Amino acid sequence: MSGITAKDVKALRDRTGAGMMACKKALEEAAGDMEKAAEHLRARGEAQAAKRSGNEASEGTVQSYVHGSTIGVLVEVDCETDFVARNDDFIAFARDLALHIAAANPIAVTEEEIPAQDRETEVRVATEKAADRPENVREKIVQGSVDKWLGEVVLLRQKHVNEDKYGGKTIEELRAQLAATMGENVVIRRFARFAIGS
Repeated sequence: MSGITAKDVKALRDRTGAGMMACKKALEEAAGDMEKAAEHLRARGEAQAAKRSGNEASEGTVQSYVHGSTIGVLVEVDCETDFVARNDDFIAFARDLALHIAAANPIAVTEEEIPAQDRETEVRVATEKAADRPENVREKIVQGSVDKWLGEVVLLRQKHVNEDKYGGKTIEELRAQLAATMGENVVIRRFARFAIGS
């Protein structure tokens, strides 16, 4: 919905603690009504899960995926209790995540983990590409290009490769949904991707 602004999304996020994408979706579903959007988030448990996001996640699972004999992935997904760590849905999420990492080849879990050098290179390339554009739009073009690149290389921003199963949801949306379902903080801690010849 075009009437929903980034300011509205931020206000709902500040109020509920839910993720940005969840807040945006809730506002769209509520036609911009802040109260209804907050109710939607509470009903789905996302606001409660967001409040738990500061809780220590010291339990979890390490899962793997091997594609043929050329690509292998190890991923660590953490939670608060061993009860959830042994839950079939939690383990299935981690396995599907390992498969996704093998296919999508992210370079970091979060934007903050992207090496500064890689980001600077991307900004430089985008700036060069936008050099022939009008000066008043160059900054937006560069920002859009860098944002698109981050969507391709940051795990939490990527859409899960299994579109049929996950309906185009991002890894962050799936993580938040699992946290809401489990009632615990769920953290994608780290991953390692191995490929023959790289």
